[in-house]
Amino acid sequence: MTSTDTSPDTASLPATGREWHLVARPQGWPTPADFALREAPVAAPGEGEVLVRNLYFSVDPYMRGRMNDVKSYVPPFELDRPMQGGAVGVVLASGAEGIAPGDHVLHFAGWREYATFPAKHATKVDPDAAPLSAYLGVLGMPGLTAYAGLLRVADFKEGDAVFVSGAAGAVGSQVGQIAKLKGASRVIGSAGSDEKVRVLTEEYGFDAAFNYKNGPVKDQLKAAAPDGIDVYFDNVGGDHLEAAIGRLNLHGRIAVCGMISQYNATEPTPAPRNLAMLIGKRLRIEGFLVGDHEDLQPRFVEEVSAWVRSGELKYRETVVEGVENGVDAFLGLLKGENTGKMVVSLGE
Repeated sequence: MTSTDTSPDTASLPATGREWHLVARPQGWPTPADFALREAPVAAPGEGEVLVRNLYFSVDPYMRGRMNDVKSYVPPFELDRPMQGGAVGVVLASGAEGIAPGDHVLHFAGWREYATFPAKHATKVDPDAAPLSAYLGVLGMPGLTAYAGLLRVADFKEGDAVFVSGAAGAVGSQVGQIAKLKGASRVIGSAGSDEKVRVLTEEYGFDAAFNYKNGPVKDQLKAAAPDGIDVYFDNVGGDHLEAAIGRLNLHGRIAVCGMISQYNATEPTPAPRNLAMLIGKRLRIEGFLVGDHEDLQPRFVEEVSAWVRSGELKYRETVVEGVENGVDAFLGLLKGENTGKMVVSLGE
């Protein structure tokens, strides 16, 4: 196939599509007024480009940090420009070799109905191997985050006792299940509702779980892990991190994936007050970004897709319908309204 073979019939392409823009930097909790859904022209693909109709896009906690105009590991969202994020869609027109109309691709131009971008930023995915939305969750970035964070960063070993905060989310639920599949002696999770706790123990196979709203985290964790823990996978920070430090055994490891309890804080949050315990217990704490572990991708997809097919690894999705509800989905995610991966469906 050559680029001349794929010259799109521009008459058949959509003229406009809707896309979400950030219009103000949130102070504390974001509000709907910080965003605008706008109509924009749809560009036909040039040479080396593809035009994709998005079928699903992802909303993720890390996106809150990109709304602040501060130096970070990823540039902030630009004001009055379409936001970005993981998405999966179908190719409508292609000016690139190797990608044809009708192919399904994973890419990073989410938060919009249509996207035209260089084909080198698209990864073909197989809709018959897994549901398309799974490539944004269990087989996508959150899944690889769980896999790399537990097995490489936290250096999980068979027989370890593992505690996961935010355990009913897309990453946490996978961490706990992978730990069980790899021979953990005990897996404990925290979540923000009694129903999520039930899902953790009855569906995902956690040995114990608790609702952090029902009492002090340190007391509930002590009851759930009377013999201590060896690994803490942190999605929350704050009192969860402090409680975990208190329960970690000698040479325990902490993998810090996120600290959602602090993302919308307008005042400095109290640090764990027991950091001195890192010394006597010889603990190791390491923050990580999934992008540093992309070399694990082939092994991750092979192992996790097999577990998904066999039913050994279960996953849930919270699906919000319609591009117009994208911001509501994101705000709901920050408030913990999702179980599993939160995705926005644009209709297949």
